[in-house]
Amino acid sequence: MPRQALRHVLGHLLTPLLMCLGMGIAYQAAFHAPHPHHLEVAVVGTSPQAHALAGRLQSEAGDALRVSTAPTADDARARLMDRALVGAYVPDARAPQLLVAAADSDTSATAAEQVFTKVAAAQGHPLDVRNITPLASGDPTGQGLFFLMVALSIGSYASVAVIGGAGAVLALRWRALLALGVSVAVSAIGTVLAGPVFHIADHSLAALWAMSWLYSAAIVAIGTALHTVLGRWTTLTLMVLFVMLNFTSSGGIFRPELQNGFFGGLHAFWNGAGFVEGARSLLYFDARAGFGGHLATLLVWLAAGAAALLAAAAAERRRARPALAGPDAEEEMAEAVGV
Repeated sequence: MPRQALRHVLGHLLTPLLMCLGMGIAYQAAFHAPHPHHLEVAVVGTSPQAHALAGRLQSEAGDALRVSTAPTADDARARLMDRALVGAYVPDARAPQLLVAAADSDTSATAAEQVFTKVAAAQGHPLDVRNITPLASGDPTGQGLFFLMVALSIGSYASVAVIGGAGAVLALRWRALLALGVSVAVSAIGTVLAGPVFHIADHSLAALWAMSWLYSAAIVAIGTALHTVLGRWTTLTLMVLFVMLNFTSSGGIFRPELQNGFFGGLHAFWNGAGFVEGARSLLYFDARAGFGGHLATLLVWLAAGAAALLAAAAAERRRARPALAGPDAEEEMAEAVGV
């Protein structure tokens, strides 16, 4: 095999090897050892016994829990619907209950159940777990929205390779229009699959589509812009941004209270978390519980995509300038970069 051809192949094999390394590190670091820290739970009641139980739990759990008290079960339910609590324990001499909102995060609710199952067992009673946010018929684990995000992400960043590769001969304005069109198609496919096909979402499909479009459009716009600068390294870069760091910090499998600080920190502003948490708030918490903030996150990422496209246009304009000459240079240059 000619040495130059071998070097060429090995150079291209570097990308999948780096993807393998990055995916392994990201997923293992994010998911391999989930454990609670600052898990928000409450003991319901105003009696000295309720306050004593809350204090004992906080003392024994340390940083794993953040234990408060709620005066009534209704107050605890309201805090669960505000997504300010993961679980609320209602002491009872015969039938203690744990109130959870599984739609917030099934894994976090399970962690709270493990804590209070031990509390009830120590008092000699089984624990009655009550979920106050019934999940959609096609999503019994509450993780369907995460897999919707995965589908939207793959459809979006895979489209970038086509737009940047096969569409490289097109002016940037046409590539931007293709990016817009493909984001509409990807978000429509995702919404149809999530709604009437698999019943992950059983209402508010128009709003879910709009959020899906915001999410997809930002990825395609950022990727299309980056392809101007990075070329064949664009796919790896998008994998880092929208898979390795994105899937792991989205809260779709484990929310920040079950992850380390790095991924918990990303969850506060990364686009996957904006989509997953926003969709949860939309579908299960009456479009409150931080819905506006999650929507703002998606809008900021879309604005970043639009800014990246403008920067890419400027970069292509600078590249075209030295090659052009004559009185029609400015007009030809503008046409070449699509502005």
